[in-house]
Amino acid sequence: MYLKLLLTLSLIIFSGCNNKPASAKLDGKKLLKQKCSSCHNIDLPPKSYENEVAPPMMAVAFHIVGFTKVNVESQRVPKAIEFVKDYVINPSASKSYCDKQSLESYGVMPSQKGKVTQDELEAIATYMFAHFTQKNLAKEQALLNKLRAMPKGQQIALKNNCLGCHKRDKKIVGPSFNAIALRYKHDTQTIQESIKNGSKEKWKDSHGALMPAFKNISEEDLKQLSQWITQ
Repeated sequence: MYLKLLLTLSLIIFSGCNNKPASAKLDGKKLLKQKCSSCHNIDLPPKSYENEVAPPMMAVAFHIVGFTKVNVESQRVPKAIEFVKDYVINPSASKSYCDKQSLESYGVMPSQKGKVTQDELEAIATYMFAHFTQKNLAKEQALLNKLRAMPKGQQIALKNNCLGCHKRDKKIVGPSFNAIALRYKHDTQTIQESIKNGSKEKWKDSHGALMPAFKNISEEDLKQLSQWITQ
């Protein structure tokens, strides 16, 4: 009797877990990149391009949420999601929340019928309205402002993940920047060559750790980075 009861409870619990909407099992972020990024810029904040074929996704999300009419505020995002699910399959100028100038510039988006499912659209829209928010925009802009205030060399170090193996005054995987500066203060060319081509066994206390090659870094960035390291 006890075993039968246990099995029944297990079936109830696991069947409940499988009752989630199909969209909840999908990765909205990944789908946004796969299905939308060929036309829409999906950065936050968005970058500007000369030959944009569609408005940035941040602007799309802000417009839809802002113009969605609701009687109860809690229904704003659910109604915005329903709008996306309908509009992407059946777009029209009369439904669009774009201003006249934007419609003239971009035109009405082509229907994506057959290219994306309703469950995928729900996952995409759910992620859109959670990610593209004023709060997240302010947070990203603050980070960008902080980054822009840094010396150029430090920006390059962050961009290339140099700080994952080196710190200014502390050895991690590789030597500290202060130790590198002390050894190569008047030889930034060697630093640049080590960054671009990689190196091994130049530092005994690194126990054979390999410095990977950064072949794609520009000569100007190499110069700026080596100067920052030795400052």
